[in-house]
Parts: sequence; structure tokens; C-alpha cells
Amino acid sequence: MAIDLPPDLIALERSAWAEIQKGALTVDTARAVHEGIAAFVAGSTHSRYAVEMELKKTVRHAETTAEAA
Repeated sequence: MAIDLPPDLIALERSAWAEIQKGALTVDTARAVHEGIAAFVAGSTHSRYAVEMELKKTVRHAETTAEAA
């Protein structure tokens, strides 16, 4: 079952992924993603691990997610 991730959290992960691909991930970007995930998990019934996995799948493997829909 897919987790309904908020657009702002997806945008944070997209920024982090772009930086990772350039070899330039900053501490500030990584922290923002971490804090965004923590805030989302605090207000949900999902585990942090499940949210992180869904977020990475959504951003890094969008073509797989789109095919499954």
C-alpha cells in the first residue's frame, strides 16, 4: 500500500537526490529531508523506515511507480 506523501516532502527528497547525483549533498539538505520525514512520521501511523522507502521509491524510481499505477 502506497503512503500518501506530502508534496513538500517529495520536493525535499528531489533536491537531495539532485545533490547526491552531482556529488554535492549538503548537510542542510540532508537535515531538511530528515526533519521532514520525522515530522511526517510523528503525525502518522507509518514507520520512519516505510516512509523513507516510499519517498526514495517515489523520487528515485518514478518510472517504476508510474508503471504500477
